[in-house]
Amino acid sequence: MLHTSGPLLTVDLDAREATSEEIDDVLEAYIGGRGVATKLAHDRVPFDADPFGPENRVYFATGPMQASNMSFTGRMNCTAVSPLTDGLCSSNAGGFMSRHFADTGNAVVELTGQSDELVVVHVTDEGVEFEAVPNLEGATVPETVEFLDEEHDIGADQTAIIGPAGENQVRFASVMTSEERAFGRGGLGAVLGSKNVKALTFAGDSAPEIEIPATQMEIHREAATDDHIMKRQGTVAVMDLANELDGLPSYYFSEQQFEGVEGINGDAVEEKKYKKGTCSACAFACKLPTKDEEAGVETEGPEFEVAMAFGSNSGVDDIVDVMKSNELCDRYGLDAISCGNTVAAYLASQDEFGNVELIHELVERIAHREGVGDDLAEGIDRVHDELGVENWTVKGMDFAAHEGRVLHGQGLSYAVANRGADHMYAVFYSQEYPLVDSDDAYPPEGFDGKPKRLVEKENQMALNDSGVVCKFSRDYMTPERYEALFGADFETLLAVGERVVTLERHFNNQRGFDRADDTLPYDIDGLEAAIDEYYDIRGWTDDGTVPEDALPA
Repeated sequence: MLHTSGPLLTVDLDAREATSEEIDDVLEAYIGGRGVATKLAHDRVPFDADPFGPENRVYFATGPMQASNMSFTGRMNCTAVSPLTDGLCSSNAGGFMSRHFADTGNAVVELTGQSDELVVVHVTDEGVEFEAVPNLEGATVPETVEFLDEEHDIGADQTAIIGPAGENQVRFASVMTSEERAFGRGGLGAVLGSKNVKALTFAGDSAPEIEIPATQMEIHREAATDDHIMKRQGTVAVMDLANELDGLPSYYFSEQQFEGVEGINGDAVEEKKYKKGTCSACAFACKLPTKDEEAGVETEGPEFEVAMAFGSNSGVDDIVDVMKSNELCDRYGLDAISCGNTVAAYLASQDEFGNVELIHELVERIAHREGVGDDLAEGIDRVHDELGVENWTVKGMDFAAHEGRVLHGQGLSYAVANRGADHMYAVFYSQEYPLVDSDDAYPPEGFDGKPKRLVEKENQMALNDSGVVCKFSRDYMTPERYEALFGADFETLLAVGERVVTLERHFNNQRGFDRADDTLPYDIDGLEAAIDEYYDIRGWTDDGTVPEDALPA
């Protein structure tokens, strides 16, 4: 079975030293990326670790496909105990950093302990250097990019950076790379902030030599030639359909249609797109560089989730205003989905939907933990009572845009996902929209056959995250192509994903998570029976816990 190669590089921030060790057995069993990072975290991070404590560890990892020239492979993984969900969380980012990381020759970089001063950690194939950067305290992401470029000739694509939000331990702070790409969900930027790490940089000429089968070029060719709407409008292309289905969260989830959708939909974004945008080696090019010269706004996006969070969910019907919110989140290092939803919760509490000036002020206050921003920086799960609004989260993670009240399989996915209410854990929504033309399509309502398929999809997405392969490759990555690329039968590959999901669940079980956490803030007829079926297929207990004899060896 194809897997990445290279050592685990452990960076001890207390001692300011780095050590390498071989982890061939882990690589062979878990391929790379999220799989390898999850196995290491499960075995090396104490189950009772404080997300902001020195015992928490941060893992950056690539997979074997970063040695390819195939589209959909410009991504990598970051894993740690999340300060937002309090569970083990992996986040995934695109851009161009993954291949610079691979050039260091390491399969995984692990950060342990806490620095006693703000530092940049420079990782190369010759070792690790620690640079004290008190001058970067409070610096935005673009300011940090500029410093690294001017002082070290290190480009944005070689960096993982936190902004003021990470330094201030905002629980949904992101780690930014290529300046505008984010390891967004779960607040892992706040974990770096707790460790006093302002940035990591990666450089070298020691990428592993991994032979990738010729199937990669078939996929690459199709990605380049396919006339896909995402190449023009990204994920926001689905917004009109969601709205028609009564499936677009609006006004802090109190409504499911938005009358101003035409101002923030795919056409609106496409009008502001001024060039192509992509990730490393990817011909699919689904990113959205946008700008509005009159407003002086230039950003990347927004994608569907952010257009929902800062658009319909906040009562905003002008794409330029949403672009500005998106740009602010990138500048300060915030997960734009969680930030937008948290802002929407505050707007609901104050009856201020559509107040754009207030929205942009709140983003800045959250990033700096100023005034009410200090409370909002804790996230919806911790602040909803004080605001007097409903708790629209699962396991502390606020909801993505694909509406589980309409797409019931996606609702089931939100309930049971180890990461909480995040759409990318299984991407089940992609099989429930009525226009899906696939043998795997399901009607939106009901749960018939969905728990079994959800297990398969979770396992497959964990495999993708281990590969590392973008989840938007779904129209191109057939079971036969997985087999050809990874050199194993599809069931064997899905078993890798199954082990990853099981280890995540077991880790979280040890932190107190069980069936009581697999809930939604709304009712769907048949949900509890579907959860029972899901647990049964997984081999877990009726309480949603992993039996010790079901743990991977």
